[in-house]
Amino acid sequence: MSSGNKVFGKRIKELRERKKLTQEKLAEKVGLDLQTISRIETGYYFTSFENLEKLANALDVTMADLFNFGHLKTKEELIKEINTELSTSSEKDVQRIHKLIFGYLK
Repeated sequence: MSSGNKVFGKRIKELRERKKLTQEKLAEKVGLDLQTISRIETGYYFTSFENLEKLANALDVTMADLFNFGHLKTKEELIKEINTELSTSSEKDVQRIHKLIFGYLK
């Protein structure tokens, strides 16, 4: 299983959940087994061009949207970005961000 497959799988899951579809419903719309959808989403399996077209249609997105996963970042990448931003922020902004984060988590 490649890391590319995992990222692609996360994107399919994200798009499926956005449409409020279960894996079973997506599998039905695309004409694939539930297990195949599960394997795609977990990155254990990639699929054919034909199935990519079916997935895009079922999710109401373009083929390009299926591969638009630049926003999917690891926890480590997100923490690094946050730390970089915080290090250049004013003390007042850091205090606001702190309140925002801890207000959200409570």
